[in-house]
Amino acid sequence: MGAGDAPNVEKVEESAGTGELAADAAGPETGTSTERLEAGASEAGAGQAPAREAEASEADSGEAGAGRAKQRRGVLRVVTSPLLRRCVAVVVIALLGGWLGLFLGGNANVQIGPVRTRMVVQPSFSGQTVVSVPPLGALEMKTNTGPFRLSVDVRQLNEQDVKALVASPNRFQDLPNIAATDLRHGVIVVAVHSLIAVTVGGLLLGLLAFRRILPALAAAGIALAVLAAGGAVAVATWNPKSVLEPRYTGLLAGAPSLVGTAQNIVIRFGLYRQELATLVTNITRLYDVTSTLPAYQPDPGTIRVLNVSDIHDNPAAWNVMHSLVKQFDIDFIIDSGDLTDHGSQPENAFAKEISTFGVPYVFVKGNHDSIATQAAVARQRNAITLTGQEVTVDGLRIIGNGDPRFTPNQSVEESGEDAVYQMGQGLAGAVQQETQPPDIAVVHDPVAALPLNGLVKLVLAGHLHRRVTWMLSDSTRVFVQGSTGGAGLRALQSNPPTPLDASVLYFDRGSHQLQAWDDITIGGLGSTNAQIQRHLASDTAPLDGPVPALSPFTTPSPGCVTPSSSASATPCASPSAPATPSGASPPASRSP
Repeated sequence: MGAGDAPNVEKVEESAGTGELAADAAGPETGTSTERLEAGASEAGAGQAPAREAEASEADSGEAGAGRAKQRRGVLRVVTSPLLRRCVAVVVIALLGGWLGLFLGGNANVQIGPVRTRMVVQPSFSGQTVVSVPPLGALEMKTNTGPFRLSVDVRQLNEQDVKALVASPNRFQDLPNIAATDLRHGVIVVAVHSLIAVTVGGLLLGLLAFRRILPALAAAGIALAVLAAGGAVAVATWNPKSVLEPRYTGLLAGAPSLVGTAQNIVIRFGLYRQELATLVTNITRLYDVTSTLPAYQPDPGTIRVLNVSDIHDNPAAWNVMHSLVKQFDIDFIIDSGDLTDHGSQPENAFAKEISTFGVPYVFVKGNHDSIATQAAVARQRNAITLTGQEVTVDGLRIIGNGDPRFTPNQSVEESGEDAVYQMGQGLAGAVQQETQPPDIAVVHDPVAALPLNGLVKLVLAGHLHRRVTWMLSDSTRVFVQGSTGGAGLRALQSNPPTPLDASVLYFDRGSHQLQAWDDITIGGLGSTNAQIQRHLASDTAPLDGPVPALSPFTTPSPGCVTPSSSASATPCASPSAPATPSGASPPASRSP
């Protein structure tokens, strides 16, 4: 066993020796790797310093970003918090509800003196007061700087109140105070309505939006507070002088030229009150002075016609006319036009007074009357509106037509006197078609009388606002009536004031010829005089002033003939003014 183990020992030693030789052979390479590991470790240690610094910097930046993010999250939490959202929602609902409530309920119907108005409060950045008189236009006054605008719409003139004012001078004297009181009351009413409306609007919209009472009450309170604050701003910035400097729009743009400045109106208005206070007394005295009139005594069969013109919305004219109809036993009335100033719908209600006369009322429209005005007159039970046809009233045959123009404001230029002249030519042609000429022709502008020269014995007109009578070359009498309404508002500006004119014409019932006439003149506004002057039809000289220069600014139509020619032809008339009779004043220019 011992001899057999020797080779194995030798093999083990030999293997060990071989391992040592292999280790010696690999020794240099092993040493080099170690050195490299040590060097790498050294280099890694050297590179860790900047890395640590970068990590520290990144850590600081991360902390700052985290802080900012935290702040943003905090702000976002505040902005998106349910409480703030609810508050913003309540404010928005309050503003919307208040605006809706103000739009629906911030108004009131207010009576200011005899005028019915509608006052409306509206949000406005500029802030002003606008008085609208449809369809004439509006007056805009810079009364405050915001945030609300007060609109006053004139709806209707109460005729009963106007009559009561005219019939009671004491009430009319107190009209400025009454109007001021009514206006103050109206502003208070519309303010209360607005406060209630915005509160209810905020409350109702709040209930619809939140379905809870507390947010709805908060919305109502905010709406009320906003309106109250806006009202306080409007009151604090109120400018009373703005009333003296209004801006006119629409047809009212010509108001200053028509009725003068506000200061002059106030001054003239005092005269107006004095006139109305004495008007009824003057009228009752008219008939007492007839004993001094020229020697003409109308018999019971005489036809008495009251001729009026250019009433221009003056309710005092109705009082004058009613007194004359009663005192002179008038058979019917002829009105030569310009019942209104602008022919508007509110003014057209003025025509209802015509039905209070118990006699026929013959009417032609003037250049200030609209077609709607003409229709309003025609609706009255006793009215006869002439539009080119011939009618018979109490035995007298009458033909006439209205002014073809509609010029409610002097600044508005429409067709001129040539259209009026052509309308007169049309009437002349109609007269020539008749077997018997009419007794009276009625027009508004006396220019239309020129083509009727020699065809009709008497032409009644108006338009000039002054009474004048003269004979044309072929024995046609042109009778221009003054203003029975004292030219309406124009009387407040004219100096001296325009008188109230009317005439009573006496016709023989058998021959239908004019026998005489009485000119009734009531002193202008502020005057207390009244007079009657009688004229006989035999007087052919011009009366009551110079003859107006009538010029149609046109030439006769081609193929026209003289009145003595064929009845079917178009009549001719000289476009120039009629020759002034001997001894008369030279022609005067025509007033607008």
